[in-house]
Amino acid sequence: MAEEQNNFNIELDEVTAEGTYSNLAIINHSNTEFVVDFVNIMPGVPKARVKSRIILTPQHAKRLLQALSENIDRFEKSNGEIKDYETSNNPLVPPINFGPKGEA
Repeated sequence: MAEEQNNFNIELDEVTAEGTYSNLAIINHSNTEFVVDFVNIMPGVPKARVKSRIILTPQHAKRLLQALSENIDRFEKSNGEIKDYETSNNPLVPPINFGPKGEA
């Protein structure tokens, strides 16, 4: 079966191209959307701000999960396993489930 290719003209302005660093993602959802807040937490600083918020439909959230999984697999095949260092004993790094629970 031949894959259909769609060509998109996607523009990327200079400010967006610089990117925003994040070392924490907080994910919440309702029946109709997933909200992903990207945060940069600095060690020893008790307050952090959301740097970026992305709102996705459930279908796009699932596609993002699949795309990330495929890219992580390719990365690890080229560069070796990504180590998942245990952070639960470090009081300066919140646990993975940090943040409010799922329903928005």
